Amino acid sequence: MEIMLAKSAGFCFGVKRAVETVYDLTDTGEKIYTFGPIIHNEQVVADLEEKGVQVIESEKELQTLREGTVVIRSHGVPKSVYELIEKQGLRCVDATCPFVRRIHKIVEKESAEGKQILIIGNAGHPEVEGIMGWSHTPALVAETKEEIAKLQCSKEKKVCIVSQTTFNYNKFQELVEIFSERGYDISVVNTICNATEERQTEAREIAAKVDAMIVIGGKHSSNTRKLYEICSRECVDTYFIQTLDDLHLELPKSVRLVGITAGASTPNKIIEEVQNYVRINF
Repeated sequence: MEIMLAKSAGFCFGVKRAVETVYDLTDTGEKIYTFGPIIHNEQVVADLEEKGVQVIESEKELQTLREGTVVIRSHGVPKSVYELIEKQGLRCVDATCPFVRRIHKIVEKESAEGKQILIIGNAGHPEVEGIMGWSHTPALVAETKEEIAKLQCSKEKKVCIVSQTTFNYNKFQELVEIFSERGYDISVVNTICNATEERQTEAREIAAKVDAMIVIGGKHSSNTRKLYEICSRECVDTYFIQTLDDLHLELPKSVRLVGITAGASTPNKIIEEVQNYVRINF
């Protein structure tokens, strides 16, 4: 059986940078906290916990700390979290992905100039929650055609549209087009990460060629779920797993080519384990 592994599978630049930052800090002997899981990968988070890294889930928890280092996760956080870390006298290490940080600056600037902010993305995702926290006025969020159709904005204000970095580019364009038809004065900033576009394009191309497709990533990972959706449209036999333990393949003998891709929060070790397993057992 032949395996086609996506070149872009695994850690992206922002995730790699964030994870390495925390691992480096574990050697300092300091008390290390991350505001939210550093990335959406349970195995990495569990390994860091064994090294003494504690996850802080809310600003309320943050208020109880009096010493230590707080690492800002790759997804970014609202501005209020930075202010609270400073108020508590804690050391802050910012591991926000630079592409996410760029959105924070755009939203802060455009909202300060009086524009209504519209974020195309998942309202419950930590990256989107962080972006919302940099707007001077309440930001709007939409992920679907139904949600975009229900949005009510003031026609007196200009609207600045940005996107979650891991959003599907074609879907982003579609939603922007639907919103623009409603007569609002809009400016659009495509803030989808280039690495995300490349990963999604490559996954689509591989899935269209193979007999079966395996997508590896955390169950809470937005970019991995989108990879799965894209691959499923191209390949009926597409499997979404977190680790090798989740892989229960029953492939017919006619299967000759299997594709593998992985989300931006998936360590190379897990990808290699899956690849080797498929190669040896099929």
